[in-house]
Amino acid sequence: MRRRCIDSLPTTRHYRIMTSESHRQFENLAAFCCILALAACGRACAEPTPAALSAFNSYVSTVEARLAAQHRSPATFEVAMAPAGTTDDRLRRGELIVENLTPAIGSEWRGAMLHHWRGTAFVAGARSADFERLMKDFPSYPRCFAPQVLQAKVLRQAGQPAGAPLRVLMRVRQRHVIPVVMDTTYDIVFKNLDARHGYSISQSTAISEIAAAGTTDERALGPREEHGFLWRLNTYWSYEERDGGLYMQIESVSLTRSIPTGLGWAVRPFVESVPRESLEFTLRSTCNALKR
Repeated sequence: MRRRCIDSLPTTRHYRIMTSESHRQFENLAAFCCILALAACGRACAEPTPAALSAFNSYVSTVEARLAAQHRSPATFEVAMAPAGTTDDRLRRGELIVENLTPAIGSEWRGAMLHHWRGTAFVAGARSADFERLMKDFPSYPRCFAPQVLQAKVLRQAGQPAGAPLRVLMRVRQRHVIPVVMDTTYDIVFKNLDARHGYSISQSTAISEIAAAGTTDERALGPREEHGFLWRLNTYWSYEERDGGLYMQIESVSLTRSIPTGLGWAVRPFVESVPRESLEFTLRSTCNALKR
């Protein structure tokens, strides 16, 4: 019986074709479900509820308090992952380590989804000063972070007191089943503990979905037209120069619309993968830029 069962299995080639075809069919179904989700949301998804915004701001405050304590000493500057020796070996071999930190959320988040991811990497030969130059060179972002970042420029810098946030505008493109272009504005602060340890805090202040981007019909969608792909996004970098290179840790905390009841089985994997893939892309692109 066992031999007959094994012999009846498809060949590896046929299995790969079937798997690939099934994956395409599932993606097509997911795309259709995404369209249904957008239609089902309507105006209800245009903006987060006050309760969801309050919950997000409270969560961000907790994250930033933890990071502030973490950045007070070189000994705790980055989050250690156990076992530390094995993790450092993996990082020095060029591996990116990505963790999902998203907690379970309560009813106050109704209509919204929280996403919290952390990624860690190491670049041999890189220094803290190299990282700072890269992060502050906003005109180079469309080259270093292509194809996600389309444009980047500083809106406010001259005349600001030392330590004041930079106001930065970035046009970004996300593509996962449905392509989306957004104009995003951030307040960004760069700080150093010493010559080998530094960090940055990037907080979104405005996010607008752009329709027909790059055409004569381009326009920013109004608050009641947007689909809620991204409501808030905060990014936190910590970097430490040691072991002949640079350890980098990035955390992203974002708020998006929730998934309509009944469509989660198909849409949720795609919705939840976007923040992870975006963080991993940013971290990998940063590593590649520092290696040049």
